[in-house]
Amino acid sequence: MTRVCLVGEENLRLPYELLSRETARDALAAYDLREPYHSAVAVETVSLGAAVALLNDLNWYLARFVSEAMVLEPSVSETEWLSRDLATEIRDGACEPGETGRLLKLYGLEYPDPGAGSTGENSEDTGDAASGDTGDTVTGTAASPGGGAGDAVTGADASPGEDGDAPADAPRLVEPMFVARTGGGLPEYDLRDVEETLLLRVTEDEFES
Repeated sequence: MTRVCLVGEENLRLPYELLSRETARDALAAYDLREPYHSAVAVETVSLGAAVALLNDLNWYLARFVSEAMVLEPSVSETEWLSRDLATEIRDGACEPGETGRLLKLYGLEYPDPGAGSTGENSEDTGDAASGDTGDTVTGTAASPGGGAGDAVTGADASPGEDGDAPADAPRLVEPMFVARTGGGLPEYDLRDVEETLLLRVTEDEFES
C-alpha cells in the first residue's frame, strides 16, 4: 500500500479544514483517515498512481492549508517519504526510484511529552538519523512512517469539529533542514534537541529552492 500524509499549516487543524469542505470530504470518503502527526491527515492508497491522483484532486486545499504533502511508496523506500513533486516524477517515469535518496528534507519530531517518543511498549528501533541506515526516519508507534498509529479521524461522516484535538501523543514536525547524503551518511539534525527525525526525499529543484 502507498501512503499519503498531509501536514497542516501552523495554527490550524487540518482534519477540520478538509472535512468541513464538501469537495475535500468527498475525495477522502473512501479512505480511513489517521492523524499520525500534529494537524496531519494520513491515508493508505492502492498504488503510487492513486496517491498522486488523490493529491491532484486535493490540490486546491493543499495550496491553502497544507505545509507538506508526503508519499510513502514501499517499492522505493519503506522508511523515507517522497515529496509530492518527486512522487509525481517517479509516477511519470521522469526519474528512476534508484536515483532518489541523495537529496533530503530532514524534520525533527517533537513530542508533547519529552519522554513519549523515546520509550514505550510498541516503539521500535529504526536507527539513528545520522547513521545513514535505511531505518533512519521515525521510531515510536505514534510516528511510524505508515501513519498506522494515532487516532482515527472519522472521515466523510464527521461533522466539523468532531475529530477534536490532535492525539495527545502525536508528534509535531518541526524545523526542516535540507541535507545531502554523502558516503551513505547524513549530517546530524541539530536545529532542536529531538530524539527522532523524519526523512523526506525531494527533487533537485526543491532542494535548491
